[in-house]
Amino acid sequence: MGHALVHWGKQHPDWNLLGIDVYQPGIGSLLLGMEAHNLVHLRIINEEASGALTEFFDPASLDEVRIYFPDPWPKKRHHKRRLIQPGFVALLADRIKPGGRLLLASDWQPYAEWMLDVLDRELALTNLAGPGHFAECDSDRPVTNFEARGQALGFAVWNLAFKRR
Repeated sequence: MGHALVHWGKQHPDWNLLGIDVYQPGIGSLLLGMEAHNLVHLRIINEEASGALTEFFDPASLDEVRIYFPDPWPKKRHHKRRLIQPGFVALLADRIKPGGRLLLASDWQPYAEWMLDVLDRELALTNLAGPGHFAECDSDRPVTNFEARGQALGFAVWNLAFKRR
């Protein structure tokens, strides 16, 4: 819904921030937040993430990428729809600058383990918590409404932090 991006925009007016999403209500919510707080340094791309990364970004052009609570597609027959796949992770690694970070979080343990396995296999990335380990929560990440709802239901959150070699 754009709440985290608006939070970062208010906290870091010197950052150029970009959201990529296809969820229309989320895009609308982000645009309202941008307008309400006059956040002129935020942008949104209404496109699938892999298409946006391919079309709009050069290799080694991103300082940081944050992917929080992507759809886990829990049914096995739907796993092919998960965002975090080897090909997408290779594209992300290519677009992140050397030394840049990739931060992720999930409240669905099987998907978090899937993400950890896929990311640990990408040779261009280093797991900042060590291979096979989850990271501590990024202190700059606000608790989203989605995350708060999951925590109220008793879901834990698994955080991942990687660095581009």
